[in-house]
Amino acid sequence: MASNVNPTVRRRRLGQELRKLRELKGMTAEEVADRLLVSQSKISRLENGRRSISQRDVRDLCGVYEVEDQKMVDSLMEMARDSRQQGWWHTFGDIPYSVYIGLEAAAQSLRVYEPQLVTGLLQTPAYAEALVRGALPETSTAEIEKRVKVRMRRQERVTDESNPLRLWVVLDEAALHRVVGSKLIMREQLEHLIELSHLPHVTVQVLPFEVGAHPGLNGQYAILEFADAADSSVVYLEGVTSDLYLEKAPDVQKYAVMYEHLRAQALPVEQSQQFIQDAAKRFAQ
Repeated sequence: MASNVNPTVRRRRLGQELRKLRELKGMTAEEVADRLLVSQSKISRLENGRRSISQRDVRDLCGVYEVEDQKMVDSLMEMARDSRQQGWWHTFGDIPYSVYIGLEAAAQSLRVYEPQLVTGLLQTPAYAEALVRGALPETSTAEIEKRVKVRMRRQERVTDESNPLRLWVVLDEAALHRVVGSKLIMREQLEHLIELSHLPHVTVQVLPFEVGAHPGLNGQYAILEFADAADSSVVYLEGVTSDLYLEKAPDVQKYAVMYEHLRAQALPVEQSQQFIQDAAKRFAQ
């Protein structure tokens, strides 16, 4: 495995290999859990990459699956060791959405639909702070500051000239009208959004109210895609207390088709930039 692959992706790849071994053995996750005297949820979390996996876990699973190829066992053990390394986000302590950050950091492209606000990778510090403060009113100042710092650190993928994230954002018109923080903050945010939309690897489209009903009415979602074919695409759905990651091909395909409809219904890029510019001018009055 390449040395620059982050631990989140390492866990996903290792989990996929372990799932293949289980399926080749013709065993269910429940049967494996019974053999190892652990919960079925642990086996599922190991296979989907949501849980850190130890070399002992790999050794035990290879024993259950009767893997005789020692080179394969050694390779899986090495993957387990590498998967326990820490990404840059771990320096910030406990972050509820650390799995997503790991996937985002490794993604080659990201398609986002945002119905209510400017997406995190395109936010200004002032907008991000006002947003977190308003969305999480009981959060401490220290925690708000940490979340803003993490968000700004994530944005380095957007401005990284050597390995930029291919970002496509469909933004509902509502995000341009909702006053987050103040009118000044909104004007600066929208001007920042226009500036970033001119980057060659960033595309921003506005979905105007006049479109009416559309495939994104169920809420925000993101589709992450990776350069390595071994890493399947992921649909990310953000929740209040927990997040949902969809990796099965039919699920990803359904959201991808929905996104194509959203892009087709949204304003073209240049019209979207003018639309955002007009919105910014209203906040200057």
